[in-house]
Amino acid sequence: MYKKNLVFAAACLGLLLFGIGLITLGSVASDLKTKFGLDEILSGTLFSIMPVGILVGSLLFGPVCDRYGYKLILILACLGMFAGFEGIAYASSLTLLKIFIFLFGTSGGIINGATNAVVADISKDAKAASLSMLGVFFGIGALGMPFVLGLLKNSFSFEQILAAVGVFTLAIGVFYIFIQFPLSKKAQGFALAKSSAFLKDSLLILIAFFLFFQGSFEAIINNWTTTYLKTQLAVAENNTLYALSLYVLGMTVMRFLTGSIFRSVSEKKIMLGSFVIILLGIIFLKYAQSFYFAVTGLILLGGGLAAGFPVMLGITGSCYAERSGTAFSFVLVGSLIGNMLVNYLMGLTAKRFGIYHLTTVVFIELIVMVILSGFIFSILNKRSSLKK
Repeated sequence: MYKKNLVFAAACLGLLLFGIGLITLGSVASDLKTKFGLDEILSGTLFSIMPVGILVGSLLFGPVCDRYGYKLILILACLGMFAGFEGIAYASSLTLLKIFIFLFGTSGGIINGATNAVVADISKDAKAASLSMLGVFFGIGALGMPFVLGLLKNSFSFEQILAAVGVFTLAIGVFYIFIQFPLSKKAQGFALAKSSAFLKDSLLILIAFFLFFQGSFEAIINNWTTTYLKTQLAVAENNTLYALSLYVLGMTVMRFLTGSIFRSVSEKKIMLGSFVIILLGIIFLKYAQSFYFAVTGLILLGGGLAAGFPVMLGITGSCYAERSGTAFSFVLVGSLIGNMLVNYLMGLTAKRFGIYHLTTVVFIELIVMVILSGFIFSILNKRSSLKK
């Protein structure tokens, strides 16, 4: 038998690692560009490999976890991230660098998906709240690592920093060896062969589409806010990065509150409140005449977007408990496709019509998310009524 608190702590360490890894890799991008003499096109191509790797990892983890359990795949993913960090640090050629970035992305996608799925499995009640608390650790990794890197960069090379994070990854993998995780769905007597049937399930498809827009909304804010602030309000680059950090802080704090103080609030009410906060954030950002109003908008956007993934993954874990890993793979792949596709379309929009349409695009996404959530909760209500 597994110990719930120990498994939850192990999952939190994994997501903390994923947050640290993404930020660390992004922070040394300019160093890698200098080391290998990359131009803008080559460097852009190089770092488009990682999202593809994350997508592959998100596809793989679900069916493997359902069939073989979480332990083996999490250990292997930690080993893969360790190899990725060390390889990116010391790769001697561009080809090897690409391979290690892909390995890092794939392993990271597995850890992100598997840690969320295992927390959903061990949380009998208030799955969204538990997943929100898990998400706090990604935020801690993403927020804390830039400060650590700032302290270390003057004393250590970027290769040494990457290698050290790799060792931390390996240590977590070793820790997982001693953890008892929930049994595989096959060992629990569930028929995995029936998993393909739920791909026609309207509820799961709606959740995947919701996360398509949720993931793309977050990506747009992450990737285009700095350009928006510099163009619309002439904000200095260091201040735009500060604003983006506050957006992440808003999301992290709200996830903590959802996982603690608002733990007993219904998922429907959480989402309704989130949509109101997102709308306020868009209004502040669109009509901001100063940097501080724009920052307020970003904090509100972070807080409003905080609930999307935990709530929808919580619903997925509750409705598809017999094959939760595969269900998580399906909906997370939807979010990653949205991340890449809508982010690309935002680039075309900015180039042709102007970056100020950032707020127009996210407003349209908000409307679609509200409509989709209405359908999702309607189906949940009907299924609940039928059970009674």
